Amino acid sequence: MSDFRELVKSFPKTREYVRDFFVYGFKSRNEFREKSPRTYDNERRRLESWLGPYVQKTHTSDGTNIFLAIDSNLLDTNPLFQVWKTKSFTDNDLVLHFLILDLLKDGRALTAKEITDLLLAEYGNLSDLQTVRRKCTVYAREGLLERKRKGKTVVFSLDCSLALWLKANEDILDALAFYQMSEVFGIVGNHLTEQLDYQNRTFRVKHSFCVHTLEDEILLGILDAMNQKRQIQMAVKSTKKGHTVTAVCVPLQILISTRSGRRYLCGYVEQKKRFSCFRLDSIRRVLPLEPFAGYDLLTEKLVQNHEKLWGVSFQGKSGHHLDKLSMTIQAIEPGEHYIVERLKREGRGGTVTKIAQNIYQYETEVFDCNEMLPWIRTFTGRILKLKCTDSYVEQRFYRDLEAMYKLYHMM
Repeated sequence: MSDFRELVKSFPKTREYVRDFFVYGFKSRNEFREKSPRTYDNERRRLESWLGPYVQKTHTSDGTNIFLAIDSNLLDTNPLFQVWKTKSFTDNDLVLHFLILDLLKDGRALTAKEITDLLLAEYGNLSDLQTVRRKCTVYAREGLLERKRKGKTVVFSLDCSLALWLKANEDILDALAFYQMSEVFGIVGNHLTEQLDYQNRTFRVKHSFCVHTLEDEILLGILDAMNQKRQIQMAVKSTKKGHTVTAVCVPLQILISTRSGRRYLCGYVEQKKRFSCFRLDSIRRVLPLEPFAGYDLLTEKLVQNHEKLWGVSFQGKSGHHLDKLSMTIQAIEPGEHYIVERLKREGRGGTVTKIAQNIYQYETEVFDCNEMLPWIRTFTGRILKLKCTDSYVEQRFYRDLEAMYKLYHMM
């Protein structure tokens, strides 16, 4: 039986567990049916080790439920950044990491063979040439070292200009502290401030979505493909059914919900000849494919379609290209004129018409009216009539009203 190890080799597996505990939470050991009990125990112990102050438990008849309780208002950094700092390593990995960086700190450029010889001469470290070359190549790919071709040989060097510039311009540390709390890839700002022993004592972000950092590895691959105008192949796991499917699309834009903070990839699926959106937290892997010739034309077409996009869905249940919705409300003027102004402000291009005294009609055309229902419900009590070309939207709205009436004994 292998011993429990806090560090991990597979970040995607850990990302999925942290998301389960943070987003879905309140699950007992028996409710994680996709994983074995032993795997669950190992991931729970890792979670308690990495994020101990934020782990809470509740006890029910079904067992102990574990979840993460994080209040972003009080945080000076994102605690989920810790998940990025847990990659396993061997003793030799650790030794070579510090020795190679120390050897190159004076700025000289050396071949892998020269580095191997100097490791032995200056530090008494006997390492295999292939091991040193492989380590330097990985560091060059990750940006720790610079790799250049010098004639027929390849040399590696350490560029310390960024660290020296940061130390000489300490005011930039405040910008990095703010960046780690408010922008994508905040882990970069966190790493830089930690290396310079700087703590964020200035900034707090009220609406900070900590869980975004778990998706940044996937997001980086998507943005890289977008920059090169490539298609991508994705492994997408259904959040409802649990199975994983393969999808190919042209990535065009990243959409972020201001209400839930959920992020989506908006792309064009050539096989279906239409735009579609994929939740970033459901994407497990991204593989870049060949460049797409009509990338710029698709981008222009997507911008045009934005006018009829309410949320992230480009097709409603009716199957029509566009759904039409009409909502008639009552607003007693002049005291409730703010309701009319709200319709105009939040209606996203819909028209507002006064059809009688204190009676207004809101009309719009969008791809999927079903996405409008949460907003429509905020006018409950003022709605006199609701019509939609998608019968499902009408039925769902009136069915929810009936359920509310029963709940409050109003029928």
